[in-house]
Amino acid sequence: MNPHLEAKVLHTRRQFFGRSAMGLGTAALASLLGREGWAAAGATPGRPKFGGLPDLPHFAPKAKRVIYLFQNGAPSHVDLFDYKPKLREWHGRQIPDSLTGGKRFSTMTGDQVARPVLGEITKFAQHGKCGAWVSDFLPRTAEIVDDLCFVKSMYTEAVNHAPAITFFLTGAEIPGRPSLGSWLSYGLGSETEDLPAFVVMTSRDKEESCGQIFYDFYWGSGFLPTKYQGVSFRGKGDPVLYLSNPDGMSRSMRRGLLDDLAQLNEIKRQDFGDPEIATRIAQYEMAYRMQTSVPELTDFSKESPAVLEMYGPEVRRQGSYAYNCLMARRLAERGVRFIQVMHAGWDQHRNLNTQLKIQCEDTDAPSAALIRDLKQRGLLEDTLVIWGGEFGRTPFLQGKIEDTKQWGRDHHPYAFSLWMAGGGVKPGFSHGSSDEFGFNAVQDKVHVHDLQATILHQLGLDHERLTYKFQGRNFRLTDVHGHVVNEILA
Repeated sequence: MNPHLEAKVLHTRRQFFGRSAMGLGTAALASLLGREGWAAAGATPGRPKFGGLPDLPHFAPKAKRVIYLFQNGAPSHVDLFDYKPKLREWHGRQIPDSLTGGKRFSTMTGDQVARPVLGEITKFAQHGKCGAWVSDFLPRTAEIVDDLCFVKSMYTEAVNHAPAITFFLTGAEIPGRPSLGSWLSYGLGSETEDLPAFVVMTSRDKEESCGQIFYDFYWGSGFLPTKYQGVSFRGKGDPVLYLSNPDGMSRSMRRGLLDDLAQLNEIKRQDFGDPEIATRIAQYEMAYRMQTSVPELTDFSKESPAVLEMYGPEVRRQGSYAYNCLMARRLAERGVRFIQVMHAGWDQHRNLNTQLKIQCEDTDAPSAALIRDLKQRGLLEDTLVIWGGEFGRTPFLQGKIEDTKQWGRDHHPYAFSLWMAGGGVKPGFSHGSSDEFGFNAVQDKVHVHDLQATILHQLGLDHERLTYKFQGRNFRLTDVHGHVVNEILA
């Protein structure tokens, strides 16, 4: 018998409709679902919701999106935001053993016997109606303190960079858990189908003064389907590879190619039931739509000179922190759910006297400009912006007090500061405090899991109910910990 005819005879009606409807019609069906079927429960009034779980958010959100300005390497809280006159008073004297005894530090100061207190290397002043203390290294941030909510009692558990960053972004020190942006993409979906729900951009100090590495698991989806992982925009050339069609391929040809690929992938998905095949189909479609959306996104020609000047002279240099901050605003207004801007260079072990000021000059104006820009466009109210690193820096000196050219501070997980803005947090407010040396968080302490629970809460999510079953257990971002910090909520 002819094998082709035999296959037709054995092809059941169920198989025909299953493979035809889900195969030949994949692209059209995906488009219809995207525009109509997914714009369901939980959608923002006046704006559809693409993807996400149908019963989310759990309650009315204060924020629709998040911009996380993550400062890799850990800014020195006692030199920037947490003013401690005691440090100047004790400068050069051994820090009390009652503070350091039994504490864990990195290998760089773990065995250091002499731990002289290092007074702040900057000058502090109070600013705004709220009277917030800010270093003179951050003049633009000082101008917007009445829009900021400072948390000065953060503490964490890790003492080294990669585990500490992973803990902040995934809720665990060991890689393999979904990142915060992936949880939000999974639960809430996006407000646009032309750009990813979760976008990541990275930059580093021009001097390359520290060796911080941007690991992919900082924006990975862990055990969630990979369609929820962050899409990393490159700092040079096309933001995303392979968006441009090869020479000789028209957009209609590209469309036909993707339709054929969708058919083949859907056949395999029906045969094997692998959810990663569905991810592949979705990502091909996203890439096709991004061919149009990304060139418009990265075109700054319609930005006013005043806006560009506000972000600083580096704003036109692709891959710079200033460029990424302006991109973050443009992504936010186009419906991207989570924008993760990571900047490395804060790890000042031996160059605090020189590099801290340079790092502040690179990041101060763009960070403040982003807040101003969002506010004047009416976006700050429902955009939660977070600025901070993975831990703080030691109030005592790493190295010798007489070697002023190599002054530095080691990693410090026991107390540090960050700030938040918009998204329903109190403006012009400071929460919590550290002791008189800036060593331990002592009042209204905020753990990393507490911050994560609060972020989810502002987007209408109960951190105890947003879970995913994996290997027989229901996992969540905050593990089995965390509480919402209600005191900072407006």
